[in-house]
Amino acid sequence: MNPKQMLKDMGNTLKMAKKPDKDEYSQHLRLVLLGIGGVGAIGFTIQFVFSVITFGR
Repeated sequence: MNPKQMLKDMGNTLKMAKKPDKDEYSQHLRLVLLGIGGVGAIGFTIQFVFSVITFGR
């Protein structure tokens, strides 16, 4: 792809992009925090299980 076409495509993408409103932003924030919390909980559970298993030896 040539640079001229790439810049044109980038400009079209920026024209179509819109700033999220407050409700949409809070929904995305909740989903991201839920995902981070879920991954952290899974990691904590795995670490806890393996620490209990190795402590018993």
